[in-house]
Amino acid sequence: MSGTTLDDYTDRYARRMRGMTVSEVRALFAMASRAEIVSLAGGSPFVSALPLDEIAEMTAALIRDRGAEALQYGTGQGDVRLRELVCDVMAVEGVIGSAEDVVITVGSQQGLDLIAHLFLDPGDVVLAEGPSYVGALGTFAAAEAEVVHVPMDAEGLIPSELDVTLRRLTAEGRTVKFLYTVPNFQNPTGVTLTEPRRDAIVELAERYDLLIIEDNPYGLLGFEEGPGQALRARSSDRVIYLGSCSKMFGAGLRTGWVLAPPAVREKLVLVNESQVLSPAMLTQMIASEYLGKYPWREQLKVFREIYRERRDTMLDALSTMMPSGVTWTHPRGGFFVWATVGDDLDTKAMQPRALAHKVAYVPGIGFYADGAGRQNMRLCFSSASPDRIREGIRRLASVIEEETELRHVFNTPSAVRRGPHGGPVSRTSFTPGPELA
Repeated sequence: MSGTTLDDYTDRYARRMRGMTVSEVRALFAMASRAEIVSLAGGSPFVSALPLDEIAEMTAALIRDRGAEALQYGTGQGDVRLRELVCDVMAVEGVIGSAEDVVITVGSQQGLDLIAHLFLDPGDVVLAEGPSYVGALGTFAAAEAEVVHVPMDAEGLIPSELDVTLRRLTAEGRTVKFLYTVPNFQNPTGVTLTEPRRDAIVELAERYDLLIIEDNPYGLLGFEEGPGQALRARSSDRVIYLGSCSKMFGAGLRTGWVLAPPAVREKLVLVNESQVLSPAMLTQMIASEYLGKYPWREQLKVFREIYRERRDTMLDALSTMMPSGVTWTHPRGGFFVWATVGDDLDTKAMQPRALAHKVAYVPGIGFYADGAGRQNMRLCFSSASPDRIREGIRRLASVIEEETELRHVFNTPSAVRRGPHGGPVSRTSFTPGPELA
């Protein structure tokens, strides 16, 4: 150890660490958590809406009556009772699964990591919506895979663009391991994949022998209609499904699951055992008590009403306060609005000014693997009160107006965005379409 560098362990790290960086979301946490900052950044559920006294009593009774079991090791596949209950949850979206084919994970994020360990070799290609969930991008980077984004619009991933991308990569001899998608109220755009496009994407998967990873944390949080039919409901051998208790119950439980074909399930259990031995029995059993004894469907209605009010507040504030040229999506569920500020502004460069004005958002660049998204930002409405949301949008509108004015005064052109290999990249491929507010 020479002590002459910032990190004396640089030469010892595995090669895969070179692709890992701090996410745009986590980088904001320390600043955005300050009381004076209106945070429209992190996508946290509003857990204060839960009946916390009842959950406390439920948990106390669990420890009293079954504490020796709850505080013991479990199996690598997870508690069988919880596996049975999450099958009931998935059935709401048309997914017919067996508890035998469910693997419980430490949040659906670990499910992604298990899948990456199981399927990805360095240099493999993962297809993902552009933009895509930042946690998935980090997982794929850690596996040394290359993410290729497929454009989306207000109806979700565009099947014709997926077809073009698959044909191009096939002609280049590239190995495409799977398509990763968040079809319902997507993170970060809030957009939902339409039913005809779901059919078209499954048909393309059949044609190209493509595996689909369906990540569905928000599917039961629709404001205007019931949940659509999951991709997994259309194909049981082509789709691996990820679910989570984080948005329907409590994110702090870190309890999720993977539904996979039997052969894949067996290998997922092996990888799970190598990572954590077994998911925590205590949190699994709390989730089982909640799903088995508490009217969770009624609680979802409470969440939906709260989030609907906050979404409406955000959309109204954006419509009333934002300067011309700013556009945004109109989500029908979930947590997020995706805003586009125009070619003259860079939301990453604008972030310090926003924090100085005591408002936080996530720059769009964090949701792309290729450097795109600098004209975009993700705005979260789930965790802030309506008054705070309105104040946050007021502050943000002021920041955008000031930044635009400065650009005009100094006639500063937008910086050329550079991809991972130094080449220029286009601005975001996401086109909001007819759902603009």
